[in-house]
Formats: sequence, structure tokens, C-alpha cells
Amino acid sequence: MAKKTTIRDVAFRAGVGVGTVSRVLNDSPLVSESTRQKVVEAIETLSYRPNPVARQLSMGGRTLAIGIVAPFFTRPAFVGRLEGIEAALAQSEYDLILYNVETPEKRDSLLRRIPNEPRVDGLIIIALTPSDQNVATFKAAGIPVILLDSHHPELVSIAIDDIDGGRQVAEYLIGLGHTRIGFVGDRWDNGFHFSTSDRRIEGCHAVMKAYGIPFRPAYHRRGQHGRHTAHRLTQELMALDPRPTAIFATSDTQALGVLEAIRQMGLTIPDDVSVVGYDDIEVASYVGLTTVHQPLYQSGVESVELLMPYLSGAEDRTPSALSQTLPVSLVVRETAAPLGA
Repeated sequence: MAKKTTIRDVAFRAGVGVGTVSRVLNDSPLVSESTRQKVVEAIETLSYRPNPVARQLSMGGRTLAIGIVAPFFTRPAFVGRLEGIEAALAQSEYDLILYNVETPEKRDSLLRRIPNEPRVDGLIIIALTPSDQNVATFKAAGIPVILLDSHHPELVSIAIDDIDGGRQVAEYLIGLGHTRIGFVGDRWDNGFHFSTSDRRIEGCHAVMKAYGIPFRPAYHRRGQHGRHTAHRLTQELMALDPRPTAIFATSDTQALGVLEAIRQMGLTIPDDVSVVGYDDIEVASYVGLTTVHQPLYQSGVESVELLMPYLSGAEDRTPSALSQTLPVSLVVRETAAPLGA
């Protein structure tokens, strides 16, 4: 029988003391990043799984904590999902541990590291797609995972019907007489492989094609997600001849930059240019933004509800039987109007 790997084996391989390994396992800020990386690599190489702490042992190995992995969690769309998750967990015995991901490198390191730490009983991963190796590691560690706004065939997921959202925007704008529709979205290669912006534009394109409206590459502007970048991209769009009569921003945050840029150019919304956003975050109603409402809060609640049966060992159905896609709906306010009205 193979000898079980111990914390001393990890310490020896990493060239550090046992105390340092313990601090890394407990996310202590007293460990330098270079030392932390050496310990993490040793843990992964040795496939070390720490023994549960006494509290966990008394509860049959449970930590009574749910891990939430989210990129840029301060963005409004992510905040909306987190509020739903927190509200659902407040009705349970579980605490929430939030892992913020700011770079692809941190994402990869975190998804490798979590299975080796006895800190959470389950995971909800928002907008990030784990690799096949990540999924295999989670399964081997016995950690159930729910994907929110992403997909993997071997995991339960909650998706948003972003393609239909794009379709609804196109149908609405075309119905108002607009055929010169500009787009402000996220850049193609964002390092995180986010696809929401692409799906929303895909849906819009499909309807435009059905109506015989030509594809205009010049009307597509992509950049780093944010209001200031959207402001600059809108200036580029409005400098074209002919310029778009309507702009679809693939998030409300970007739509705010679009609105600001147009008004600073002395143009009127919606008389000169119509603008439609996506998400329906709280500020959208205050600025009268026509946008696509996606169920941010509801999706957070439902991700917890899907996870709970796995924590009790009651769920054994296949991911495809449980995964779901939530609908979206267009919310008409004041930023879009008939062409030439």
C-alpha cells in the first residue's frame, strides 16, 4: 500500500518549513507570492490533500462553507448574481467564501488549488469555464460544482439566453426603422474566454441577416470592458460616414459610456441616436436606458438551489438533466425611438 503524502513531504519538496505550508493552506498574507507558488506546485505534484481540521471532522468532514469564484466581482452584473447567492445562503447553515479572480493566471492557479484545500463543501463558478482537468480534479476531490453563466458538459450549469437577448434588440431596433446599427462590445480575446458579448451580437446579427441588412465591419467596436473604453469606441462610431442611427452596447456599463459620448458630441438621445444596453442593472432605470433584463439575482438564487442537493448527497442525476437556461426580456424606456421621429 502506497505511503500517504503528509504535510512534511510537501514542506520538504518545496524547501520550506511545515508552518509555511500550513500558512499557505490557510491563505495567510504573511507568505510571499514566490514561496506560495513553490508550495502550491509541491501540493499539486504530490496530489496532497490536507487532513480536515477538528471542526470538520466533528461534522463528518464538512466545512459548512460554499466557495464562490467570480472575476471582477465589483462589476454590477456580478454584484447582482452575488446578492442572489448571498440571500439564498442566508437561509441555510452555509457561509460564503468569495474568491475574486482578476487575471487568467490567478483563475488557473485558484481552480487547481481549491480541490487541495478543505475549505469548502461546494463551489459556484461565475462566468468562468473550467478545463477538463479542473473538472476531473474537482470530481476526484468530491467537490460539487455549479457553473453560473458558463458551461461544461460534465457539470451542472445555469445559462442566460444571450442569443435571444440579441435577437430581441435587433427586432426592436429594426421595428423602429433602424438598419445602421452599431455595436460596442468586449474585445474578442479577453484572456478569460468570456463569450456573453459574442452571443448577444450573434443573436442580433441573425435577425439582421434575416431582414437582409448587410454586415458592416466598421460598425463593430470592441475593447476592454468599461465605461471609459465604451466612450472612446462610441466616438469612433460617430465619426463614420454614414454614422449609425442606433447603437447596441452589450452591457449597461458600456451603454453608460455610449450615452455620455453621444451627449458630449452635442447630439440628442434618442432623436439623433438610439441606444440599447444589456443587463438592466439598477442605474439603467435612473437614466431611462432601454435595455435587456437578465435575471441576475434569480440566477444567483437558483445556483444555490441546484447545489444544495449535492451537498446532502441526494442528487445523482446527470448534469444535462439539471442544467437550465434562463430567459431574458427587453425593457423599453427612453433611449430608443423610431428613426426620423
